[in-house]
Amino acid sequence: MAGGGGGPPPPPPPPPPPPAARRRRGWRGLTPWLFLIAPLALLITFTYAPIANMVAYSFTDWDGVSPELHYTGVGNYTELFTRKDLFQVFFVSGYYLAASAFQIAAALYFATILSFDVRFRNFFKGVLFFPYLINGVAIGFVFLYFFQDGGTLDSVLSLFGVHVDHAWLGTPVSANTSLAGVSVWRYMGVNFVLFLGAIQSIPGELYEAAELDGAGRWHQFRYIIAPGIKPVVTLTVILSISGSLSAFEIPYIMTGGATGTETFVIQTLNLAFRFNKTGLASAAAIVLLLIILLVTWVQRRLVPDDKVDLV
Repeated sequence: MAGGGGGPPPPPPPPPPPPAARRRRGWRGLTPWLFLIAPLALLITFTYAPIANMVAYSFTDWDGVSPELHYTGVGNYTELFTRKDLFQVFFVSGYYLAASAFQIAAALYFATILSFDVRFRNFFKGVLFFPYLINGVAIGFVFLYFFQDGGTLDSVLSLFGVHVDHAWLGTPVSANTSLAGVSVWRYMGVNFVLFLGAIQSIPGELYEAAELDGAGRWHQFRYIIAPGIKPVVTLTVILSISGSLSAFEIPYIMTGGATGTETFVIQTLNLAFRFNKTGLASAAAIVLLLIILLVTWVQRRLVPDDKVDLV
């Protein structure tokens, strides 16, 4: 008797899907790309293509008008970092960086206070956020009269017996300090809303458990609020640093960059449209973009966005 071997025969291959099913599967994979065509086209047209052109112009001496341009290599970048009058705008950004630190601390303080049960807290929320709703040009003109000689600030100080004999916007230190203070007043509401939303997203059971354990407000802030809003704090720091380096609206309206208040963006616009040095202005814009990207990368490395677990 011959022995059989090899086991049962293999199952037959599954029948191929019908053409209609294959077409539906193909359209299903293609549908997300169809929805992405319009936003990708807009992103490439109005973001990446202008950046590529700006990078190309930064290596030329183009004046923004003439059809002729000449390749200059890294000459624009060398001029940008060697000319003292072009490099000193970085020191002006220091005023806005210091103001941003104060702004974040104040916004976090008010957000923490108003996250608890405080009388008239909705009113104070509106007061803190209202300056951000006002047009920046209007704010610039209002505070221009506020800081002028014999203006609102001098009148208020005189009521308390304080008489100031110098112009608030007359010297670089006082002018930059005043402009940075206006920036704090206007943009603190944004950070306040971000902090408040993050604090209110923390489960209320954690506060109740902390109160049962005898934890006061400070301990609740230290062990519950601060770790819980760490990603939002990281975001606001990145936005504040980039905003400090690219400050434009308020100093341009109030001083136009005079009295040592010229910021990096104001200088770039003057180079491009007043002195017709589009190539040099493009190099300045590229440097600003690289600085913001570098600061963001360094901060993300130093303060990684770890998952927060408060339980």
